[in-house]
Amino acid sequence: MGRGYGFGKVILFGEHFVVHGVSGIVSAIDSATEAEVKKAPGGITIKDERRGSKGYTEEKKAQQIESIERMLKSMGIESKAASFSIWLGGSLPGFSGLGASAASSVAIARAISEEFGLGLSDERINEIAYEAEKAYAGNPSGIDNTAATYGGLLWFKRNMAGGPNIIERLSIEKPVEIVIGSTGIVANTKAMVEGVAERKRKNPQKYDALFKQAEALAFAAKKALQDFDLKKVGELMNENHLLLQKIEVSCKELDFLVDLARAQGAFGAKLTGGGGGGCMVALTPGRELQEKVARAIEKEGFEVLRTKIGVKRL
Repeated sequence: MGRGYGFGKVILFGEHFVVHGVSGIVSAIDSATEAEVKKAPGGITIKDERRGSKGYTEEKKAQQIESIERMLKSMGIESKAASFSIWLGGSLPGFSGLGASAASSVAIARAISEEFGLGLSDERINEIAYEAEKAYAGNPSGIDNTAATYGGLLWFKRNMAGGPNIIERLSIEKPVEIVIGSTGIVANTKAMVEGVAERKRKNPQKYDALFKQAEALAFAAKKALQDFDLKKVGELMNENHLLLQKIEVSCKELDFLVDLARAQGAFGAKLTGGGGGGCMVALTPGRELQEKVARAIEKEGFEVLRTKIGVKRL
C-alpha cells in the first residue's frame, strides 16, 4: 500500500492576481489530506472520507475523476489499464478555498508513486499535481499545488512565459494562529478565474491599476512577515480583501465573516482562495484571540478550522 499527504493552504496575498503573473504569498497550514493507494482489481475506485461542506465531495466528483486521469497521463500510466483503490482522509476539511483539491492531488500522487515504486521527487510530484489542478481550476497559477507539496510559507510568482515559476521560502519567527471560516458554499474556482479574466479584458484600465496595487501590497506584506509585524500584516490583509471585492470575487457571506472576525479583534481578515463562497481567513495570533474569533463565527452557524500558518513539513 502506498501512502501520501498534501498540505492544506491559505493564500494570504494575491489570489486571482497570481494567475496573471502578480506576486503572491501562500502558507501551508497544519492540516493535511492523507491518501492511501492499493493495487486492486476492478478499475479505479475512490473512497473519500474527508470532512467537508455539505455537497463538496459530490459537486467535485467529476473534476476529481478528471484530475486523476490527468495525473496518470502525466505519470505515464495508462488510465484505462490502471486498477487500484484510493482512500482519502486526514485532518483537512473539504472546504472550498483551502486548496483541498491540490492537497488531495499531491497526496494521491505521492501514494501512487510509493505503491508503484516510481520514487518521484517533490519537484515531480508538484508538476503532476499542477496538471491535476487543471481539472478544478482550468488555468491554475500553480500556487496551491506548490504549497500542498512543500509546506511552509512561500513567495510565489507565476512565469507567464511558461518557464519555471519563482518560488521563495519565507521565514517567520514562529507559526501563527489563524481562523478559517467556511461560508458553506461550494465555490466554482474555474468559473471565478474565467470571470476575472473576462472583466479584465473588458476593462483593462481599471483592472491594470488594481493589479499594480496588488503587486505593491504583496511586497509590503513580504517585508511585514519577515519583520514579524503582525499588526501590519493584518492591515495589509484588509487591503487585499478590498481589492478582491473590487474585482468582484467576494460575496455577502464572505464579507459577513470578514467583518465579524475583525469586530472580534482579528488583526486582519480576507477571503482566501477563489471566492464566490468558500472560506475567509482571519489573522488571530495567540490561542485566546483565535478561540474568541472562532467561537463568534460558530455562534453564527458557520464551520471553522482553527489552524496555523508557517507550518513546515509533516
